[in-house]
Amino acid sequence: MSLLRSGERRWGQPRRDRAHPRFRTSVRWWIAARTVHALLLMTLGALAVLSVVVAALWTVTEQSGRSMGERFSNKERLFDLSLTVLRACVGTDNLEPEPDSTAHQLLATLSSVTGAMVPAVLLGIVLIKLFALRPFVWRQRASVSHAWTADFPGYSREHADSEDAIIAVRFYNRFDNLSVVDLRARVHLRYLERSPHDGSLVIYKQWLKVLDANGELAEERSWLAVERGAPFTVWIPVQAPVAELPFQLIQGKDLSGSYGVKLLVRLTARTVGLGTEVADERWFDLEGGDFELGRFVPLQPDLDKDVWRWEGWADFDGVLESRPDGGEPAIPSRPDSEDLTRPAS
Repeated sequence: MSLLRSGERRWGQPRRDRAHPRFRTSVRWWIAARTVHALLLMTLGALAVLSVVVAALWTVTEQSGRSMGERFSNKERLFDLSLTVLRACVGTDNLEPEPDSTAHQLLATLSSVTGAMVPAVLLGIVLIKLFALRPFVWRQRASVSHAWTADFPGYSREHADSEDAIIAVRFYNRFDNLSVVDLRARVHLRYLERSPHDGSLVIYKQWLKVLDANGELAEERSWLAVERGAPFTVWIPVQAPVAELPFQLIQGKDLSGSYGVKLLVRLTARTVGLGTEVADERWFDLEGGDFELGRFVPLQPDLDKDVWRWEGWADFDGVLESRPDGGEPAIPSRPDSEDLTRPAS
């Protein structure tokens, strides 16, 4: 029996239509990804451009014996007309069309309809931004250092004589008046490999182990509460040495034959007061410069000062050491044995 039924398309046969892939852009999430200042500037810019266009069309279609050059030579009148149209587009003024001019009637109607819609659109933008919570700020790059540099005394002692590396991903809560609790972080690896059947690229995903609160391998890292501004770190053991980037092995997975390797760190938490769930994630591209060799610069907590005044914020995106030749940051030197037993920061 043939594997292809009569109605199926054979390999290499051209398609009659292109039904896939189908994409659409969500305006709501596009707005949520922009800042309030950017949205206001884009709205005012669009209204200003529309006002200039309407003023130009109004001047062209007006009933006058003057030539076009004379009409547009009066810059002050055009500017005043543009401002009048702008006020009409925001609903605070009206245009007075010429009695027998259909073009003026259409332009005045367009301005009035725009003026009626703009407040509703701005209100919708405010509501979307109000409930689109993304409270976390990520460190620009993930740092790769020796496993014994992790902030867990037991884990550091276990790997004191090991050359294995560990990845550190850092973030903090940027909202001063928002309390976040029950934070959970999970990590997975995404990569593409050739199919043994036809050689096409296939997307694979693999969950990676992280260090839990006790410095032991676990499926996720959790925190009971997230203080405002205090940085948190997700430690991801590589379980292999990393002498240079990009690394080729992580937790037993050989990436030498993989394409488009990316590391995803996903955060989920709940907010106090609002009772809503917030989620955020960050992709780190192995080939795109999102990793760096070296341990991150730590912050120095000082309970007598506000968190924003803690020492180390200026170098939050930096690493501790650099190579003598001025190249990429290097893994710091091994500390003394007494440093390996210091409490976790």
